[in-house]
Amino acid sequence: MEVIPFSGSGFISGGFLNLTPRDAYYEAKTGKALLVDVREVALTGYKRFDVPRVIYLPLSELEKRLDILPLDFPLIIADSTGLRSHEAMEILKSKGFMHIANLAGGIVEWERDGLPLIIDNKERLDGSCMCQLRPRNR
Repeated sequence: MEVIPFSGSGFISGGFLNLTPRDAYYEAKTGKALLVDVREVALTGYKRFDVPRVIYLPLSELEKRLDILPLDFPLIIADSTGLRSHEAMEILKSKGFMHIANLAGGIVEWERDGLPLIIDNKERLDGSCMCQLRPRNR
């Protein structure tokens, strides 16, 4: 009997299944899915997802390191706002990953919904927009 990933939740947008942060948290917290954060390393030090199973795999390294991801287990792809994760979803789909979903709104919406984060204020970023973020006090 085939297991249907993501408990039938979510919505389709841009040709992919998208999960709300609450749905994604449930799937990751209960071990039904693996959260894959594709933010670049400089963006993951300050705020990280606090779930039992999460992999930090920057989008820039995704194609080179696909071997660390399970092909047959549900993956929730996450980033800052849900835009770069869509690009990651395209790559994963082209490489044969079938059980994938996008975290709608990324870590920004996750935090807005009050879901668990690991925060390291020493890694806080400065900048007026995403394109100009840099480590503080360095």
